[in-house]
Amino acid sequence: MENKADAYREIFYSCVEGIILVQHGKVVLANPQCEDLFGYGVDEMLGMKVEEFVPINKRGYHHEVRSEYTKHPVTKQMGVGRDLIALRKDGTTFPVEISLNPADINGEEAVIAHIIDISIRKKVEMDLKKSEEQLIQYAAELEQRVDERTKELADVVTDLKKTNIHLEAEIIERIKAENEAKKALNKEKELNEMKSRFVSMASHEFRTPLSTILSSASLIARYTNTEDQEKRDKHIKRIKTNVSELTSILNEFLSLEKIDAGKMHVEIKELALNEYLKEMVSDLETITKDGQTIKSQLPDSEVMIKSDPQLLKQIITNLMSNAIKYSDIGSEIQMNVSHNGEKIYLAIKDQGMGIPEGDQKHLFDKFFRAHNSHHIQGTGLGLNIVKKYLELLDGDITFESVEGKGSTFTIILNK
Repeated sequence: MENKADAYREIFYSCVEGIILVQHGKVVLANPQCEDLFGYGVDEMLGMKVEEFVPINKRGYHHEVRSEYTKHPVTKQMGVGRDLIALRKDGTTFPVEISLNPADINGEEAVIAHIIDISIRKKVEMDLKKSEEQLIQYAAELEQRVDERTKELADVVTDLKKTNIHLEAEIIERIKAENEAKKALNKEKELNEMKSRFVSMASHEFRTPLSTILSSASLIARYTNTEDQEKRDKHIKRIKTNVSELTSILNEFLSLEKIDAGKMHVEIKELALNEYLKEMVSDLETITKDGQTIKSQLPDSEVMIKSDPQLLKQIITNLMSNAIKYSDIGSEIQMNVSHNGEKIYLAIKDQGMGIPEGDQKHLFDKFFRAHNSHHIQGTGLGLNIVKKYLELLDGDITFESVEGKGSTFTIILNK
C-alpha cells in the first residue's frame, strides 16, 4: 500500500496537467503545475474558493453549476460546446479545459479537477479561422471580378448587336472572329501550361540522363590505355542509351506539337498485319528486361488492314514499351489480336504495377503520370499521343487495370 501511495504521489506531482483537490468548494491540495497556471504558490491556493480562479462576471454562474454538480457528482469534461476562462493571480485570464472526477477522501466527498491551459490551441484555431475567412473573402472578390468581367463582355456583345442589327453578315463575321479569338486565347493558355509542364518535366527527366552522359564522358577521358577499351565501350554505351532517352523525350514533345498544330500527315497503305506485327515484336524483344518475354497470339491466317504504318508502329511501340518499362524482370507481356468483319482488336497485356483507380480518369491527359510511377522515368505524353494518333486513324483505345496486378490496353482499328 505504501508503494502504491508513493506511485500516486509521484503521478500527482509530475503530471503536466494542473491538478487540484476540492472539498466544500475550497482547494485542499494542488500540484506544482498549478503555480504556472494560476500564478499562486501552492500554499497560497490551499483554502481558496474555486470561484477565486474564475473571472468575477462568471462567478455567480459558476457557483450555481458547482452546486448542481455537488448534488450529482460524475466524471465529466467541462467546457464542451463553450469556452471556459480561468483567472490568474495577476488578473489576466486564459482559456482552459477541465475534467472533473468525484472522489472519496477519508470518507468525505471531494472532487479532483484536471486543468489544461489551451491558449496555444485556441490561438491556432483563431489563426485557422482567420485564414479561412481571408480565403472566403478572396474567393468572393475573385467571383465579383469574374462577374464584372462577364458583365463587361456581355455589355460589349449587346452593344455590338444593337449597333449592327441591320448588318447580319457583319455580325456573323464578328461572332466568328470572337470565337476564333477565344480559341486562340485557349490555345495560348494551353501552350503556356504545356510550356510550364514541359519545363518542370524537362528539369526532372533531363537531369539524370545528362548527369550520366557528363560523368561517362569524364570517365572516358581517364581511360587512355589500350587495355581500357572495354571500360570506354561501357561508358560509350551509357552515353548512347541516355542520348536515345533524351531524343525520345524530345520526339514525343515534337509529335505532340505537330498533332496540335494540325501538321501531322496521315498516309494510308494496305498492310499484312501478321507479318507487320511479327517484325515489330522482333524489334521490341531487344529492349526487354532480363527474363521478360513477349508472347503474341495472332490470327491463323493473314489479316489485311488499311492504316498508316508509321503512326500504327508508334502507337504499338509506345504501348509495348510501357508494358516492358512498368513490368518486373522475368514477367510475360502478351499481344493478342482478334478481328471480326469490320474491326481489329489488338490487346497488350502486362503483369506490371497497374494504375491506381483514382488516376485512371486522367490517364490520357498531357503530362499526367500515375502516382505509383514517379520513380520510373517518363514524360506523361505517350498515352496522350497514342490516343491522338488513333483519332487520326479513326480508331479508339480502351483499357482495364488493377493496381498491383497489371494492365490491358486494347486498340480498336477499322479493317
